[in-house]
Amino acid sequence: MKVLITGGAGFIGSHLAEKCLAEGHSVTILDDLSTGSLDNLTRAFQYEGRCQFVRGSVEDKALVQELVSQHERVYHLASVVGVKRVLAEPLTTILEGLRGTDHVLEAAEAAGIPTLVASTSEVYGRALEYLDPTGQGRLSEDSLLLLGSPARHRWIYAITKLAKEALAIAYYKQRGAPFVVVRFFNTVGPRQSPSYGMVIPNLVRAALEGHPLPVYGTGQQKRSFLHVKDAVEAIYGLLFTAEPWGEIFNVGNPHEISILALAERIRTLTGSSSPIELIPYEVSYGPGFEDMQRRTPDIQKIQNWLGWKPQYSLDDILQEVISYVTSHSSS
Repeated sequence: MKVLITGGAGFIGSHLAEKCLAEGHSVTILDDLSTGSLDNLTRAFQYEGRCQFVRGSVEDKALVQELVSQHERVYHLASVVGVKRVLAEPLTTILEGLRGTDHVLEAAEAAGIPTLVASTSEVYGRALEYLDPTGQGRLSEDSLLLLGSPARHRWIYAITKLAKEALAIAYYKQRGAPFVVVRFFNTVGPRQSPSYGMVIPNLVRAALEGHPLPVYGTGQQKRSFLHVKDAVEAIYGLLFTAEPWGEIFNVGNPHEISILALAERIRTLTGSSSPIELIPYEVSYGPGFEDMQRRTPDIQKIQNWLGWKPQYSLDDILQEVISYVTSHSSS
């Protein structure tokens, strides 16, 4: 089939492009390269004649309509990336997220093209710490969402993503459009840039360069991490082996670890003697920054639909990221 990937020069998008090409499909990548990179597409371009790159934005409605009409599957991954960029560019986050998504969905609905919309676990907000005092619960797709005020810019990204979800579901309910939404939980692996506040590449780079490993807050906040290859298998399956229209799926790894323990594990695996430095949130993100203590997925729904579950352990992820950062630092 012919597959369109918006944001395809980014971290997840470039891995997805390789998966689609390896399965025999043709791929067009639409990306404005604001955070993506052509270097991420080196392997994809080796599939000569089957991988096309178009530099442009999802805010260009005419371009989006033209490209969508030429394809049979659409992955809408284009988004502002990283907490730091969201904090610096809140208006860009909202406008690109909502206008661009509507352009993609409107064109896909008109042509009846199955489309996957990427969302984030950020939409759950602080639900677990308020609803699960035991500290053992997991977030399912029908869990209560508990976000902060949009006046606190920490929540602008999550609010925008939630609006994108609502838009996709509304197209399905009112017009029968074949759309599905996924909520990614901390997808990590090779090619993820440390430039936008991503925790694992930042900690790995600091450890390898002998700098203090930055851990924000107390470090007791817990997260779960999913290898990008596992994430790609999940979203590939949703558009090519199922018809989950109008559904929302968690895509993540239920195993969780505190950020402090993560930093200590990275020090061990890299053989680094760098200290771990605890940094108050307000030093990096400004006063009033809010964070959640846990964000762990229940993945039973996607397991029921696809039989999918993560194959890579946290150590697998860390070893690959360490190898990737090491090889690119020396090049």
